[in-house]
Amino acid sequence: MENSTGVTDFLLAGLTDDPELQIPLFTVFLLIYIITVVGNVGMMQLILLDSRLHTPMYFFLSNLSLVDFGYSSAVTPKVMAGLLLRDKVISYNACATQFFFFAGFITVESFLLASMAYDCYAAVCKPLHYTTTMTTSVCACLAIGCYVCGFLNASIHTGNIFRLSFCQSHVIDHFFCDAPPLLALSCSDSHISEMVIFFVVGFNALFSILVILISYLFIFITILRMHSSEGRQKAFSTCASHLTAVSIFYGTVIFMYLQPSSSHSMGTDKMASVFYTMVIPMLNPLVYSLRNKEVKNALKKSVGKAKSSLGFMY
Repeated sequence: MENSTGVTDFLLAGLTDDPELQIPLFTVFLLIYIITVVGNVGMMQLILLDSRLHTPMYFFLSNLSLVDFGYSSAVTPKVMAGLLLRDKVISYNACATQFFFFAGFITVESFLLASMAYDCYAAVCKPLHYTTTMTTSVCACLAIGCYVCGFLNASIHTGNIFRLSFCQSHVIDHFFCDAPPLLALSCSDSHISEMVIFFVVGFNALFSILVILISYLFIFITILRMHSSEGRQKAFSTCASHLTAVSIFYGTVIFMYLQPSSSHSMGTDKMASVFYTMVIPMLNPLVYSLRNKEVKNALKKSVGKAKSSLGFMY
């Protein structure tokens, strides 16, 4: 990537300049990040080691955990360093790298959520054909497609934004390198870049949301046809949790990216960004996995084995 503007680094404004809030915020974000890492890495390990969880549903859950760990790690450590060490300087190349991985992982997540919705549709609506529909090759192709589309999207946006000139202030009014504050910082004509972001993000979000909505429409129709009220209630509860997380994810993404730069309030954007960069990756293992009986049983089995191993050692 060619930097034709002479800019060598940026200064991240961060979440706050109040010294009294920096240590409490650091403590909160550190706790959130620890839970995120333990939850997502633990979930991947649990699914990998327990053969009972080697199914399409848990295959997608393990990939979701990997993606959550990825885009949280692209942002959160730098935010914590800024709060604790007041190190808010980020180099031009590091900024581009952070943006690339963040944009890539968050786009992969949107397509993974759509793939998971399709998997739920196949399991609920076509249970007799589920094993022939969601084969290993189909699951692998869906996952690979998510990653290819995600990082292709990231490449487009990274090249689109970092081709611009940054010749005025180098202070990014955000806590990480994201599209809206970078566009606001550029002294080039960013109209084309804004349109590219609007249409590419809009297409990705619309496609994923349509897949999710159509899948859940058929799921709800199937659930309503069930004769067991207990089964319907349980299914509705599971769907509500999933759709709540999906709504938070897509709501913040649409709020952030599908509006003109003139409509952006950076203070509001920062609060929204905290949700999808830090909170959602922490919540996903709980929302999608730890409420599941099979995962709980696998976790108990794993903990039991660990205790037995420790007992044998001593």
